[in-house]
Amino acid sequence: MLIIGELINTSRKAIREAVETRNAAYIQEVARQQEAAGANYLDVNCGTMVGQEIECMEWLVNTIQEVTDMPLCIDSPDENALRAGLLLAKTANGKRMINSTTAEEKRYQAVIPLVKEFNAKIVALCIEDAGMPETAEDRLRIASKLVDDMAKEGIAQDDIYLDPLIKPLSTNDKYGKSVLDAIYAIKKKYPAVHLTCGLSNISYGLPNRAVLNRLFVVQTMTVGMDGYILNPTDKAMMGVVYASQALLGNDRYCSKYLKAHRKGLYE
Repeated sequence: MLIIGELINTSRKAIREAVETRNAAYIQEVARQQEAAGANYLDVNCGTMVGQEIECMEWLVNTIQEVTDMPLCIDSPDENALRAGLLLAKTANGKRMINSTTAEEKRYQAVIPLVKEFNAKIVALCIEDAGMPETAEDRLRIASKLVDDMAKEGIAQDDIYLDPLIKPLSTNDKYGKSVLDAIYAIKKKYPAVHLTCGLSNISYGLPNRAVLNRLFVVQTMTVGMDGYILNPTDKAMMGVVYASQALLGNDRYCSKYLKAHRKGLYE
């Protein structure tokens, strides 16, 4: 299970203000909190800083790495900002990760050379030039193209994290089921490939979002999801992750579950 901490993102008001004022202490505290809460990677995204993104990315990466050696997931729609972050990201405790590529030709051709150059893990969204997928079959077809094309580039399946693209249940009541079917089909065809997602998209526009998000974690893990981009400081969410891992037989001697209990995640 790979947990990518999502909180260092300038789309969040407090993070944007900290980046604009170069408030290193605030950014570092957010990084520490995510590490302590159980994140395996820290996502670093300053894509809203138009015209300043490279400079901001470099500052963020350096600032974070002053207080933690956690591996970073460099996240940007701009390949130049990706490169800037990757050049500075350390690899002492794990490979760098790139977030993200798609099956869209322009994006794929811009990002894959960086994956190879930096020997990085890659988040790959199931989106193609024709648009976003609607069905499980669409997702499997796009995922197959991504995995097969990356194999030709020498990228190991173990370094690929496919995102089946979760869409709001509020816009189509079949979107949750289509994602579950896609995860199962992708994992069956490519057992060595990983899956990850921005899980909270499923509940957008609906009440009681936290309930839907937590239940969807359990459902997606059951069919093969082994990574999430989420807020690791959400105790209830992380408690669900650890409990689900234990019930699925992916937690030897229930050690992670027991540790979560001792940390008070189930109070």
